[in-house]
Amino acid sequence: MDLIISLVINGLATGMLIFLLAAGLTLIFGLMSVLNFAHGGLFIWGAYTGVWVYQMSNSFILGIIAGIIIGLLLGLVTERLIVRPVYGNHIQQILITLGFMLVLQEMIKVVFGPDQKAVFPPEYLAGSFMIGDIVLIKYRLFIIVIGLLIFILATIILKKSRIGLIVRAGVMDKEMVQSLGINIKLVFMLVFMVGAGLAALSGVFHSIYSGVIYAEMGLEFSILAFIVVVIGGMGSFSGSLFAAILVGLAQAFMAYYVPALSLAVNMLLMVIVLIFRPQGLFQVKE
Repeated sequence: MDLIISLVINGLATGMLIFLLAAGLTLIFGLMSVLNFAHGGLFIWGAYTGVWVYQMSNSFILGIIAGIIIGLLLGLVTERLIVRPVYGNHIQQILITLGFMLVLQEMIKVVFGPDQKAVFPPEYLAGSFMIGDIVLIKYRLFIIVIGLLIFILATIILKKSRIGLIVRAGVMDKEMVQSLGINIKLVFMLVFMVGAGLAALSGVFHSIYSGVIYAEMGLEFSILAFIVVVIGGMGSFSGSLFAAILVGLAQAFMAYYVPALSLAVNMLLMVIVLIFRPQGLFQVKE
Protein backbone atom coordinates (compact mmCIF):
# COMPACT_ATOMS: atom_id res chain seq x y z
CA MET A 1 0.00 0.00 0.00
CA ASP A 2 2.87 2.37 0.81
CA LEU A 3 4.35 1.72 -2.62
CA ILE A 4 1.05 2.48 -4.35
CA ILE A 5 0.71 5.80 -2.50
CA SER A 6 4.29 6.74 -3.40
CA LEU A 7 3.70 5.91 -7.07
CA VAL A 8 0.47 7.93 -7.06
CA ILE A 9 2.25 10.98 -5.62
CA ASN A 10 5.03 10.62 -8.19
CA GLY A 11 2.47 10.32 -10.96
CA LEU A 12 0.50 13.35 -9.75
CA ALA A 13 3.66 15.46 -9.58
CA THR A 14 4.69 14.41 -13.09
CA GLY A 15 1.16 15.03 -14.32
CA MET A 16 1.09 18.55 -12.88
CA LEU A 17 4.37 19.42 -14.60
CA ILE A 18 2.99 18.16 -17.90
CA PHE A 19 -0.25 20.07 -17.26
CA LEU A 20 1.57 23.39 -16.85
CA LEU A 21 3.17 22.87 -20.26
CA ALA A 22 -0.01 21.53 -21.88
CA ALA A 23 -2.12 24.32 -20.35
CA GLY A 24 -0.23 26.88 -22.41
CA LEU A 25 -0.85 24.84 -25.56
CA THR A 26 -4.53 24.52 -24.65
CA LEU A 27 -4.88 28.27 -24.25
CA ILE A 28 -3.09 29.00 -27.50
CA PHE A 29 -4.91 26.38 -29.58
CA GLY A 30 -8.28 26.38 -27.84
CA LEU A 31 -8.66 30.15 -27.83
CA MET A 32 -6.67 31.11 -30.92
CA SER A 33 -6.61 27.94 -33.08
CA VAL A 34 -2.81 28.13 -33.35
CA LEU A 35 -0.67 25.00 -33.53
CA ASN A 36 2.49 26.19 -31.78
CA PHE A 37 5.26 23.60 -32.09
CA ALA A 38 7.72 26.17 -30.70
CA HIS A 39 6.16 25.62 -27.28
CA GLY A 40 8.99 23.31 -26.25
CA GLY A 41 11.51 26.04 -27.03
CA LEU A 42 9.72 28.38 -24.63
CA PHE A 43 9.80 25.58 -22.06
CA ILE A 44 13.54 25.06 -22.29
CA TRP A 45 14.37 28.78 -22.32
CA GLY A 46 12.32 29.18 -19.16
CA ALA A 47 14.23 26.28 -17.60
CA TYR A 48 17.70 27.55 -18.46
CA THR A 49 16.99 31.18 -17.60
CA GLY A 50 15.29 30.31 -14.32
CA VAL A 51 18.09 27.94 -13.30
CA TRP A 52 20.79 30.48 -14.22
CA VAL A 53 19.16 33.24 -12.13
CA TYR A 54 18.45 30.78 -9.30
CA GLN A 55 22.06 29.64 -9.15
CA MET A 56 23.48 33.16 -9.47
CA SER A 57 21.20 34.71 -6.83
CA ASN A 58 20.60 31.62 -4.69
CA SER A 59 16.91 32.55 -4.78
CA PHE A 60 14.43 30.07 -6.23
CA ILE A 61 11.71 32.75 -6.27
CA LEU A 62 13.86 35.03 -8.43
CA GLY A 63 14.56 32.08 -10.71
CA ILE A 64 10.82 31.47 -11.14
CA ILE A 65 10.19 35.16 -11.90
CA ALA A 66 13.06 35.27 -14.41
CA GLY A 67 11.77 32.13 -16.14
CA ILE A 68 8.27 33.56 -16.46
CA ILE A 69 9.59 36.89 -17.77
CA ILE A 70 11.69 35.25 -20.50
CA GLY A 71 8.67 33.13 -21.41
CA LEU A 72 6.46 36.21 -21.74
CA LEU A 73 9.05 38.04 -23.85
CA LEU A 74 9.65 35.08 -26.14
CA GLY A 75 5.89 34.61 -26.38
CA LEU A 76 5.58 38.22 -27.55
CA VAL A 77 8.29 37.73 -30.18
CA THR A 78 6.80 34.40 -31.31
CA GLU A 79 3.28 35.78 -31.70
CA ARG A 80 4.28 39.03 -33.41
CA LEU A 81 6.97 37.76 -35.78
CA ILE A 82 6.36 34.04 -36.25
CA VAL A 83 2.68 33.22 -35.71
CA ARG A 84 0.77 36.37 -36.68
CA PRO A 85 1.61 36.13 -40.42
CA VAL A 86 0.21 32.57 -40.56
CA TYR A 87 -3.03 32.90 -38.58
CA GLY A 88 -5.67 30.59 -40.03
CA ASN A 89 -3.24 28.26 -41.81
CA HIS A 90 -2.40 25.22 -39.67
CA ILE A 91 0.08 23.71 -42.13
CA GLN A 92 2.15 26.88 -42.23
CA GLN A 93 1.87 27.20 -38.44
CA ILE A 94 3.30 23.70 -37.94
CA LEU A 95 6.21 24.29 -40.32
CA ILE A 96 7.21 27.75 -39.13
CA THR A 97 6.85 27.08 -35.40
CA LEU A 98 8.71 23.76 -35.67
CA GLY A 99 11.53 25.61 -37.41
CA PHE A 100 11.52 28.27 -34.70
CA MET A 101 11.60 25.50 -32.09
CA LEU A 102 14.85 24.22 -33.57
CA VAL A 103 16.27 27.76 -33.64
CA LEU A 104 15.44 28.26 -29.95
CA GLN A 105 17.01 24.91 -29.12
CA GLU A 106 20.27 25.75 -30.86
CA MET A 107 20.34 29.24 -29.33
CA ILE A 108 20.30 27.59 -25.90
CA LYS A 109 23.57 25.86 -26.76
CA VAL A 110 25.09 29.13 -27.94
CA VAL A 111 24.07 31.14 -24.87
CA PHE A 112 24.36 28.56 -22.07
CA GLY A 113 26.62 25.93 -23.64
CA PRO A 114 25.89 22.44 -25.01
CA ASP A 115 26.54 20.50 -21.79
CA GLN A 116 23.92 19.23 -19.38
CA LYS A 117 23.51 21.22 -16.20
CA ALA A 118 22.77 19.77 -12.77
CA VAL A 119 20.06 21.48 -10.70
CA PHE A 120 19.26 21.07 -7.02
CA PRO A 121 16.16 22.18 -5.11
CA PRO A 122 16.30 25.02 -2.58
CA GLU A 123 16.95 23.95 0.98
CA TYR A 124 13.35 24.48 2.11
CA LEU A 125 12.03 22.17 -0.64
CA ALA A 126 14.76 19.53 -0.38
CA GLY A 127 14.33 16.22 1.37
CA SER A 128 11.18 14.50 2.54
CA PHE A 129 9.13 13.68 5.60
CA MET A 130 7.34 10.60 6.84
CA ILE A 131 3.68 9.88 7.51
CA GLY A 132 3.70 6.41 8.99
CA ASP A 133 5.75 4.34 6.57
CA ILE A 134 5.02 6.61 3.62
CA VAL A 135 7.85 8.84 2.36
CA LEU A 136 6.60 12.18 1.02
CA ILE A 137 9.07 14.20 -1.05
CA LYS A 138 8.60 17.90 -0.37
CA TYR A 139 9.23 19.14 -3.91
CA ARG A 140 6.72 16.76 -5.46
CA LEU A 141 4.02 17.89 -3.03
CA PHE A 142 4.94 21.49 -3.86
CA ILE A 143 4.46 20.83 -7.59
CA ILE A 144 1.05 19.21 -7.00
CA VAL A 145 -0.18 22.17 -4.96
CA ILE A 146 1.14 24.77 -7.44
CA GLY A 147 -0.43 22.92 -10.38
CA LEU A 148 -3.84 22.82 -8.72
CA LEU A 149 -3.66 26.50 -7.76
CA ILE A 150 -2.81 27.53 -11.32
CA PHE A 151 -5.66 25.41 -12.69
CA ILE A 152 -8.16 26.99 -10.28
CA LEU A 153 -6.91 30.52 -10.97
CA ALA A 154 -6.94 30.10 -14.75
CA THR A 155 -10.43 28.57 -14.68
CA ILE A 156 -11.78 31.47 -12.60
CA ILE A 157 -10.20 34.04 -14.92
CA LEU A 158 -11.49 32.40 -18.09
CA LYS A 159 -15.02 31.76 -16.87
CA LYS A 160 -15.74 34.47 -14.31
CA SER A 161 -13.73 37.56 -15.24
CA ARG A 162 -14.32 40.28 -17.84
CA ILE A 163 -11.09 39.49 -19.66
CA GLY A 164 -12.15 35.85 -19.87
CA LEU A 165 -15.48 36.93 -21.37
CA ILE A 166 -13.69 39.10 -23.94
CA VAL A 167 -11.36 36.28 -24.91
CA ARG A 168 -14.18 33.75 -25.32
CA ALA A 169 -16.27 36.25 -27.26
CA GLY A 170 -13.31 37.04 -29.49
CA VAL A 171 -12.90 33.37 -30.31
CA MET A 172 -16.55 33.15 -31.37
CA ASP A 173 -16.73 36.43 -33.34
CA LYS A 174 -13.61 38.58 -33.66
CA GLU A 175 -15.32 41.21 -35.80
CA MET A 176 -18.11 41.74 -33.29
CA VAL A 177 -15.66 42.23 -30.41
CA GLN A 178 -13.54 44.55 -32.54
CA SER A 179 -16.63 46.65 -33.36
CA LEU A 180 -17.13 47.25 -29.62
CA GLY A 181 -13.82 49.09 -29.47
CA ILE A 182 -11.79 46.20 -28.05
CA ASN A 183 -8.40 45.52 -29.63
CA ILE A 184 -8.81 41.79 -30.15
CA LYS A 185 -5.31 41.45 -31.63
CA LEU A 186 -3.88 42.78 -28.38
CA VAL A 187 -6.05 40.39 -26.38
CA PHE A 188 -4.90 37.40 -28.43
CA MET A 189 -1.27 38.52 -28.11
CA LEU A 190 -1.64 38.63 -24.33
CA VAL A 191 -3.24 35.15 -24.33
CA PHE A 192 -0.30 33.86 -26.35
CA MET A 193 2.14 35.45 -23.91
CA VAL A 194 0.37 33.86 -20.93
CA GLY A 195 0.56 30.46 -22.63
CA ALA A 196 4.28 31.00 -23.24
CA GLY A 197 4.74 32.07 -19.62
CA LEU A 198 3.11 28.84 -18.42
CA ALA A 199 5.47 26.84 -20.65
CA ALA A 200 8.49 28.66 -19.20
CA LEU A 201 7.19 28.18 -15.65
CA SER A 202 6.86 24.46 -16.33
CA GLY A 203 10.48 24.46 -17.52
CA VAL A 204 11.72 26.04 -14.29
CA PHE A 205 9.82 23.57 -12.13
CA HIS A 206 10.80 20.58 -14.22
CA SER A 207 14.50 21.45 -14.13
CA ILE A 208 14.57 20.89 -10.38
CA TYR A 209 12.21 17.91 -10.56
CA SER A 210 14.48 16.05 -12.98
CA GLY A 211 17.74 17.38 -11.48
CA VAL A 212 19.29 18.06 -14.88
CA ILE A 213 18.53 20.17 -17.96
CA TYR A 214 19.68 19.89 -21.57
CA ALA A 215 18.70 21.67 -24.76
CA GLU A 216 16.86 18.75 -26.41
CA MET A 217 14.40 18.26 -23.53
CA GLY A 218 12.20 21.04 -24.93
CA LEU A 219 11.30 19.01 -28.01
CA GLU A 220 10.79 15.85 -25.94
CA PHE A 221 8.35 17.48 -23.56
CA SER A 222 6.48 19.43 -26.23
CA ILE A 223 5.58 16.08 -27.83
CA LEU A 224 4.33 14.88 -24.44
CA ALA A 225 2.28 18.07 -24.05
CA PHE A 226 0.66 17.57 -27.46
CA ILE A 227 -0.25 14.02 -26.46
CA VAL A 228 -1.98 15.38 -23.35
CA VAL A 229 -3.86 18.03 -25.34
CA VAL A 230 -5.09 15.41 -27.83
CA ILE A 231 -6.20 13.03 -25.07
CA GLY A 232 -7.93 15.74 -23.05
CA GLY A 233 -9.62 17.38 -26.02
CA MET A 234 -8.24 20.22 -28.12
CA GLY A 235 -8.96 23.46 -26.28
CA SER A 236 -10.32 21.89 -23.08
CA PHE A 237 -8.53 23.26 -19.99
CA SER A 238 -10.14 20.70 -17.66
CA GLY A 239 -9.39 17.98 -20.17
CA SER A 240 -5.71 18.90 -20.18
CA LEU A 241 -5.54 18.58 -16.40
CA PHE A 242 -7.30 15.20 -16.42
CA ALA A 243 -5.19 13.89 -19.30
CA ALA A 244 -1.94 15.13 -17.76
CA ILE A 245 -2.73 13.36 -14.48
CA LEU A 246 -3.69 10.21 -16.41
CA VAL A 247 -0.43 10.29 -18.38
CA GLY A 248 1.62 11.04 -15.25
CA LEU A 249 0.08 8.15 -13.32
CA ALA A 250 0.45 5.73 -16.23
CA GLN A 251 4.09 6.72 -16.66
CA ALA A 252 4.85 6.37 -12.94
CA PHE A 253 3.30 2.90 -12.61
CA MET A 254 4.71 1.59 -15.89
CA ALA A 255 8.20 2.90 -15.05
CA TYR A 256 8.11 0.83 -11.86
CA TYR A 257 6.39 -2.35 -13.03
CA VAL A 258 7.27 -2.49 -16.75
CA PRO A 259 10.12 0.01 -17.38
CA ALA A 260 10.49 -0.97 -21.03
CA LEU A 261 6.97 0.35 -21.75
CA SER A 262 7.13 3.55 -19.69
CA LEU A 263 7.62 5.71 -22.80
CA ALA A 264 5.32 3.78 -25.11
CA VAL A 265 2.35 3.90 -22.72
CA ASN A 266 1.72 7.59 -23.51
CA MET A 267 1.48 6.95 -27.25
CA LEU A 268 -0.74 3.92 -26.56
CA LEU A 269 -3.13 6.05 -24.50
CA MET A 270 -3.35 8.61 -27.30
CA VAL A 271 -4.00 5.95 -29.94
CA ILE A 272 -6.78 4.40 -27.84
CA VAL A 273 -8.44 7.80 -27.33
CA LEU A 274 -8.17 8.67 -31.03
CA ILE A 275 -9.76 5.37 -32.01
CA PHE A 276 -12.71 5.44 -29.62
CA ARG A 277 -13.13 9.19 -28.99
CA PRO A 278 -11.33 11.26 -31.65
CA GLN A 279 -12.52 14.57 -30.17
CA GLY A 280 -10.75 13.79 -26.87
CA LEU A 281 -12.06 12.82 -23.46
CA PHE A 282 -13.47 16.30 -22.85
CA GLN A 283 -15.18 17.65 -25.93
CA VAL A 284 -15.23 21.43 -26.20
CA LYS A 285 -18.72 22.76 -26.87
CA GLU A 286 -19.17 25.34 -29.59
